[in-house]
Amino acid sequence: MALVAGVDIGNSTTEACVAEVGPDGAVEYLSGALAPTSGVKGTADNVEGVVAVVRRALERARRGRHELDAVLVNEATPVISGLAMETITETIVTESTMIGHNPDTPGGAGLGVGTTVAFGALAECEPGEPVICVVGEGIDFEDAADGINAAVERGVEVMGAIVHADDATLIANRLREPVPVVDEVTLVEKVPLGMPAAVEVAEPGRTIRTLSNSYGIATVFDLDAEQTRMVAPVARALVGNRSAVVVRTPEGDVTGRRIPAGALTLSGERGKRSVEVDAGADEIMATLRGVRPLTDASGEPGSHVGGMLARVRDTMSELTGTRADAVRIQDVLAVDTFVPQRVTGALAGEFALENAVGLAAMVRTSRGPMRLLAAKLREALGVDVLIGGVEADMAVLGALTTPGTGKPVAILDLGGGSTDAAVATDDGVVRSVHLAGAGDLVTKLIDSELGLDNRELAEDIKKFPLAKAESFFHVRMEDGTARFFTDPLPADTFARVVVLSDTGMRPVPTRHSLDRIRQVRRAAKHKVFVVNALRALEQVAPGGNLRQLGFVVVLGGSALDFEIPDLIAEAVAGFGIVCGTGNVRGSEGPRNAVATGLVAAHALTAELGVAVGS
Repeated sequence: MALVAGVDIGNSTTEACVAEVGPDGAVEYLSGALAPTSGVKGTADNVEGVVAVVRRALERARRGRHELDAVLVNEATPVISGLAMETITETIVTESTMIGHNPDTPGGAGLGVGTTVAFGALAECEPGEPVICVVGEGIDFEDAADGINAAVERGVEVMGAIVHADDATLIANRLREPVPVVDEVTLVEKVPLGMPAAVEVAEPGRTIRTLSNSYGIATVFDLDAEQTRMVAPVARALVGNRSAVVVRTPEGDVTGRRIPAGALTLSGERGKRSVEVDAGADEIMATLRGVRPLTDASGEPGSHVGGMLARVRDTMSELTGTRADAVRIQDVLAVDTFVPQRVTGALAGEFALENAVGLAAMVRTSRGPMRLLAAKLREALGVDVLIGGVEADMAVLGALTTPGTGKPVAILDLGGGSTDAAVATDDGVVRSVHLAGAGDLVTKLIDSELGLDNRELAEDIKKFPLAKAESFFHVRMEDGTARFFTDPLPADTFARVVVLSDTGMRPVPTRHSLDRIRQVRRAAKHKVFVVNALRALEQVAPGGNLRQLGFVVVLGGSALDFEIPDLIAEAVAGFGIVCGTGNVRGSEGPRNAVATGLVAAHALTAELGVAVGS
């Protein structure tokens, strides 16, 4: 019996399967193991992760490294994803545009419109003049309230206030005639004086209606159609806020710049076509279907998509030692999303959600990097290292160890960077496809669309359910049920949306509601996993007809997700497909399929007496 280890190098994790293989092809599976992938998949940096996972699997099998006869590795194809903006990088703020703000604790209520005036100049204002008072740094809230009250007694129409400190409620409570007050304007000294301004504060539990509406802003400031179009980003930035202040900036005070999204050129076996990125994901994917199978992709120089694909090529060139012009894009996945963009000239870090197209690009390089990786693994492990077959083909063999499966069978292997699909027929023929886009892109979409700037938190949001901490002793789950606790919850979770991760509750530091976060999470999974599953199965199904597929086994780390398998099963149910999560070797769940398949393929060559080399 030969002791072999099958190793599946993925984008996020590396898996191993240790087994004994007899000369007659008999296999006795001994153990499995999992470890984080070191470096970018398919490069020499993977050595550390492979060595760690092989050592762990041997320990579980109670075997020594000196007993190992061979290590079998998959043909690992690197996948790198990036975001290409559809329209702009910065919200343009010009003479006809505004500056918006939304603090946590506004004061008063209503809409006030007037001319901005410094607090120290209130005494100079004429009776009947509508003004918005700008209270700068260092002014006490009692002094501010007294000064505004004195001006009102003289007949000055103080319509609202913009305050530097966190004093809105304190000031509003001391005014004889309440007006909307917006505070926490950190750059209050940059508020242009003598300019038209509007301050709006909604009642508790409500949101503003006028300044979050492009036509409301146009009404307040008497804007024409072109000026109204320019203020739309600011209005979108204020949607859902309880308060806002909008100031019309002087001409030429703030400028912005545009970087075009650019055109994406797709080259395939059926020709070459170009598509503008700002046409949206549907148009990009329709163009891809018209040329596939894809042989390469490139972006317009000086554009977002051009820069993104150039970075992909440069990165892979550095990692693999391949010339940049030899790196080929094997597949792309485009999804529509939103990206928070900082409002240029904003007073307190405001953002506007801008349309974006998320692109995952899968790089195809030569087999040279895999040969280099195999050589380094031989040095590190001291045993022969053999490069096995295509991931999807190996995954089929691993999936067939799931109890209750048999040929013909189709598999979906959902990893971190790619989605693989394969169909094995009764006569042993396997058709497979390797597509860009999986768990890593979903995480990136969640992180970007929610404006988290925290990939680790976005990963938790992707993997675990949400809840709202409604008291110190109970939370409301996202399905509406309540969960009670004996011990008080951590103080930082109170009244916040939390992620119920394996390590405990983790608060989500955003103003987004639970429903909004859940919507973003499910939409990201649908845009990537469901769309990729359907297009992958379409490419491997006989005649491209999904109704010819009777059974689909879902595999990979993403198959452990609490809702992805259900989303996919729901999507394919209409085609009469039976879809479920695999259980490799009857013990490993949806993991370890490729590693197990490598062992199974090696056993088959042993049975046939075929020599396999690297």
